[in-house]
Amino acid sequence: MAPVARSYLYVPADREKLLAKAHLRGADALILDLEDAVTPANKAVARTSAAAHLADPRPGQLWVRVNSDRAAEDIAAVASPALAGVWVPKAEPELLAAVDVALGAAERRLGLPDRTFQVIALIETARGVLDVARVATSPRVLRLGLGEADLAGELGLQPGPDGAELAPIRSQVVVASAAAGITAPVGPVETVLGDAVRLAASTRALLRQGFRARTAVHPDQLATINEVFTPSAAEIEAARGVLAALAEAERQGTGIATQANGQMLDRAVVRAAAEVLDRAARMGDHPGPPS
Repeated sequence: MAPVARSYLYVPADREKLLAKAHLRGADALILDLEDAVTPANKAVARTSAAAHLADPRPGQLWVRVNSDRAAEDIAAVASPALAGVWVPKAEPELLAAVDVALGAAERRLGLPDRTFQVIALIETARGVLDVARVATSPRVLRLGLGEADLAGELGLQPGPDGAELAPIRSQVVVASAAAGITAPVGPVETVLGDAVRLAASTRALLRQGFRARTAVHPDQLATINEVFTPSAAEIEAARGVLAALAEAERQGTGIATQANGQMLDRAVVRAAAEVLDRAARMGDHPGPPS
């Protein structure tokens, strides 16, 4: 069973010392960033550094966030068998089509099977929101992400601490992901650092809204993100109880059961319980940070 990342840590690709230690920080996956975390003057350095890191990879999933205006150049520079794929900012259908072509060319050059490289598409523009269903079904898209800072700026939104102003867009991203049959989306970064209570609350809100992972900009955020997106022992036990109760009801000739607390159980509830158990099983593939 393939692991599904709960946490993705952005690492500026021009910061070689950070790259060297990033795999020890506890992230399920790393994003070597060529975009926002790198100044225009350092873009070439970042490409070279990312390529060198991928040529001598450490354990774990390695992704690269490319620049939307030079995606093909970035892909040609960093493509490697160690690369899981690319994060595409400002994702829109035409850009994703161009990325598919560039990734295909890189696969042929490296002698890799077709569609080896995957894409995580970041919804960061008004056009991306309007076309989110097309984005979700674009070639290679594994899951969607949400860049709320860029999106809020384009839309003129001024989100409060709970991000309520962006809730309708979050829902669109979740619905588009489910309709396309791709992995549940990745939530946006928490930009307020050093506030563990806020981080936990906002991450739990993302979980309730249908997200199953989150990006981080600082290693201190990773433990909380991983904990929130990992089913607890109590959640696993409850999910197993739901499946067992409904299985017993079906043996008795009915598709509905009632738990001791009065909650009615049917096939819809079973789907939610099965999703919890599936996530728990996949979490076993994430060893966590070194001790």
